[in-house]
Amino acid sequence: MSELKASAQRTGVYVFLALLALTVVESIIGALESPVTVLLIIIALVKAALIIYFFMHVYRLWREESH
Repeated sequence: MSELKASAQRTGVYVFLALLALTVVESIIGALESPVTVLLIIIALVKAALIIYFFMHVYRLWREESH
């Protein structure tokens, strides 16, 4: 496996673990008797940004393509 592919897979695993951790924190906060809605919205926005940037490859929109 090439080093570039291994690096991309490693990044994908790290992002997945970060999303998993954020989901656990979100669940804990949501289970509180009076959940902090602002904090839940911030966590949701961070998760959405991670998904859009890393898994939907939005960063490629601003890169020049090489043929």
